[in-house]
Amino acid sequence: MAASADKTDESKETTTPAEPADDLVSTHHTIEVDGGELSYTATTGRVVLREEVHTDGKFEGFKAKAEVFLTSYVVDAEPGTTRPVTFAFNGGPGSSSVWLHLGLLGPRRVLSGDAGDLAPPPYGLADNPETLLAHSDLVFIDPVSTGYSRAVEGGTPGDFHGYQRDIESIAEVIRLWTTRNGRWMSPKYLAGESYGTLRAAALAEHLQSRYGLYPNGLLLISSVLDMGTIRFTDGNDLPYALYLPTYAAIAHHHGKHGDRPLREVLDEAEKFAAEDYPWALARGARLTAEERADVVRRVAELSGLSEDYVDRANMRIEHIRFFTELLRDRRQTVGRMDGRFTGWEPDAAGERFTDDPSISGILGAYAAAINHYLREELDYTNDLPYEMLSSRVQPWSYKEFEGASVSVVDKLGAAIQANPHLRVHVGCGYTDGATPYFAAEHVLARLPIPAELRENIDVRYYPAGHMMYVHEPSRLEQSAHLAEFVRVRP
Repeated sequence: MAASADKTDESKETTTPAEPADDLVSTHHTIEVDGGELSYTATTGRVVLREEVHTDGKFEGFKAKAEVFLTSYVVDAEPGTTRPVTFAFNGGPGSSSVWLHLGLLGPRRVLSGDAGDLAPPPYGLADNPETLLAHSDLVFIDPVSTGYSRAVEGGTPGDFHGYQRDIESIAEVIRLWTTRNGRWMSPKYLAGESYGTLRAAALAEHLQSRYGLYPNGLLLISSVLDMGTIRFTDGNDLPYALYLPTYAAIAHHHGKHGDRPLREVLDEAEKFAAEDYPWALARGARLTAEERADVVRRVAELSGLSEDYVDRANMRIEHIRFFTELLRDRRQTVGRMDGRFTGWEPDAAGERFTDDPSISGILGAYAAAINHYLREELDYTNDLPYEMLSSRVQPWSYKEFEGASVSVVDKLGAAIQANPHLRVHVGCGYTDGATPYFAAEHVLARLPIPAELRENIDVRYYPAGHMMYVHEPSRLEQSAHLAEFVRVRP
């Protein structure tokens, strides 16, 4: 019996999870940028997030909850530098930071090709002379369950799969990195893409109110701050109007507007989407037959769809239906993330496409690049799969918004009011069918901030999509805009 008891004890010992520890690795590199050679240190790996544990009013220490993967780039300089640092992440929810990391901001970038001229496997990597590292140190963060980030062994990943816990965990990573690297006196920026812009806006308010950590600026790329502007839900006509200028831009790219200049088409679409179109949708059955026919005609002309289709859709064009319908006569679909991309569906009569060609067209290039780069160039090894776009975070919890639209407009307004030096850069792609540019304009116009602080907001536009940087002219222009933004000092 004693021997049996000993075996049981040994079994218990071997199943106890080991205490997690940071596994950061540093390497040293140089890159040629405008102005000369830049020497920098790259540090990548997982940091352990711990929570304070209180039981019956007693503090019982810190409990490890998650291991969050990050990659930082710090230009070699004297300790205590006041050089800016930018914390970057993508969105999803469920996306790693690979897109901003290797597409736009980092010192290395993927060679994926572009719409109509995609690169073949195994793709490639190149130095990025336009890297934001020339002007700001960089920290790329992968939220829990993306990249190599995971809950600790025995932990519950779902604890982090929601609006508030996501904000808190990313804020803790930023606080830890800032503290451990002595950067409280450095200018700090938050860069987010897509859902990452919603995250960044909420983070700014949370960092300020929770830790007193005041950012200098937000870089919002493909912005969505109010989900009600892009979600086609029953009774919500707003997205139909806000998407129309994007439909017009995509139709223009595919030749549906002849030789008319893009700006001319967008001016017409924006005016109609801001005035007559919302009025007509609100009128419903009160429209006369003549009024309805005129609205159908104008929506069809701007969107590139047939009048018959617009009429049958009751003047309301949902975005996936648009991407599926626009080039049906060519047996093609267009991308949601970027309407410049085209795809093919085996069922040319289908109502909704089954694949977004603007994602599948570049996914392989980014996957090959990040898996090669981390292991072979940054010397970080991990046998976990690098989760670029993870469905494991779904369903994402928005319990804080029960009965209301998911919006952080009030959070961003509060952050700017408390910190009037907080500047906001917004980058919009005209052919972005995920976060339409006119919806971003609509939200920004309603920010609850004093009139004199509206000059804190800088909006730039590019003739490409959600990841506008896959379009080389847009990448170069956007890189210059971001560099200009972070170089500004109060």
